[in-house]
Amino acid sequence: MRQQFLGALIGAAFGTVFVLVNSGSPVPAALGWVLRALAVLALAAVVVLGVRAGGRPTLEGRPVFGPSYRVIVIGEVVLLIAGFFVLSLLDAPVQANVAWIATIVGLHFVALAWAWKTRSILVVGVVLTVLGVVGLALLGSAAAWVPFVSGVLSGVTLLGGSLYGVRRA
Repeated sequence: MRQQFLGALIGAAFGTVFVLVNSGSPVPAALGWVLRALAVLALAAVVVLGVRAGGRPTLEGRPVFGPSYRVIVIGEVVLLIAGFFVLSLLDAPVQANVAWIATIVGLHFVALAWAWKTRSILVVGVVLTVLGVVGLALLGSAAAWVPFVSGVLSGVTLLGGSLYGVRRA
């Protein structure tokens, strides 16, 4: 349970950040604040449910966070940095960054699902990847909506996946 709770906690924390950072314009201000509040409540729910189930965020007994995890995270960091470099060379709008992050984080989850031989995070990975790619596709016609599509919706996906994971434990 501890590793699953830690994974859910990490996912929920990043999901909350995605929502907090990307809930601005063109989303109406009131809706943005509601989304932010719901994200913080969802993060709190992950913590409460995880603690009630006997979990504590710890890295003890680390097979899940072993060599394959480290390789995947290193690959994720390399792809993020390389992508940011390419996006800057292309003079892509700043909104491209959140779409690129969602794409690579989604691929990170797909790779983890394969490495850990578990389907429970595969859905989250596929959804995040799709939201990132859709955001990249929107750059030409609706760049203002990219933070909502690739940021807020990705955050909601991470929070939902984290709540699902901690409830199953």
